[in-house]
Amino acid sequence: MKLCSIASGSSGNCIFAGTEKTGILIDAGISGKRIEAGLNTIDRKTADIDGIFVTHEHIDHIAGLGVIARRYGIPIYTTPGTYQAVLNTKSVGKMPEGLFHAVQPDTEVQVGDLTVHPFRISHDAADPLGYRVEAEGKKAAVATDLGFYNEYITEQLKGLDCLLLESNHDVRMLEVGSYPYYLKKRILGNRGHLSNETAGRLLCEVLHDHMKHIVLGHLSRENNYPSLAYETVCSEVTMGDNPWKSGDFHITVAKRDEPGELLEF
Repeated sequence: MKLCSIASGSSGNCIFAGTEKTGILIDAGISGKRIEAGLNTIDRKTADIDGIFVTHEHIDHIAGLGVIARRYGIPIYTTPGTYQAVLNTKSVGKMPEGLFHAVQPDTEVQVGDLTVHPFRISHDAADPLGYRVEAEGKKAAVATDLGFYNEYITEQLKGLDCLLLESNHDVRMLEVGSYPYYLKKRILGNRGHLSNETAGRLLCEVLHDHMKHIVLGHLSRENNYPSLAYETVCSEVTMGDNPWKSGDFHITVAKRDEPGELLEF
């Protein structure tokens, strides 16, 4: 199985997951041109994508959805609530008929040799989801835009080989930064985003001896730095109530404006 972050950050998100036979995108929040260029770096083409799984309707997750749906006729998977919100987003443009496939939390979807398991998340969107993807006995998940985590979320993220996890902001940077109060309150709230510290604590609850790759993603441009996210999460792991140190795992930070490495597991 393979996973690659084509782009991940508050300005745009697009993740590839697949096998030799099947490939999907989780979100299409960058331009169609950038999606194509990113896929080309891992010897894939947008035209060959078998489905796009949309987490929610915020523009940094759907900016390129209309373009590639119209151009390539790729099936779109998400909840009816999210899809209606997509249709109401004027900048996405008119969506072709017949591409929408409704999914529900905790109900698996089969696309080629991939089994996709949607799960509920808390975020200020119509009906947001995270996704776990399984194939060939391997499991990966993309969990971003989480206002908080609970036992349900940790159960969704256990037993993974690869996890792309939100590490959105440093709390202190956010608190003293230039964002207006209402936006700070939204980000810090239960329908906002995970801080670096909270991401580290969640990671401690789902680590296991055979986890191969951890990617920190969806970093805020204004309220975080890649090095700060990495060091904070690593510190939480090393100092946490668990038998591991951060150096026991392959932990990286997804790039905002270019593809990351192709992870194979």
